[in-house]
Amino acid sequence: MSEQFACMVSDLAPERALLAELTLADGAEIPVAIVRSADGDFYAIDDLCTHGEVSLSEGEVEGCHVECWAHGSRFDIRTGVPDELPAMTPVKTYPTRVEGERVLVDIDHPILTKENA
Repeated sequence: MSEQFACMVSDLAPERALLAELTLADGAEIPVAIVRSADGDFYAIDDLCTHGEVSLSEGEVEGCHVECWAHGSRFDIRTGVPDELPAMTPVKTYPTRVEGERVLVDIDHPILTKENA
């Protein structure tokens, strides 16, 4: 597994997001939004909205959703699936776990759902 350090638990309050630049196994850097849900769980999704290529880490987080600040598309941070137009294409989601105070993300193994497979 290729887990990478994304942030500290204390860096992110519930219902907030931040940008982490992570590196794929091939060396390419990818912007990832690290999102903390209302219940305190951590999720990692592609940072760019699939509608307008706007940073989702700058959007509003409510419950288990992040809203793109530019056009209002809303994505479920658990699945990456948009549930508010204009976006229709899901963002990738990545396995995330907390080890002590560190939030780790496995960027090389996106979680595939039927919507984003």
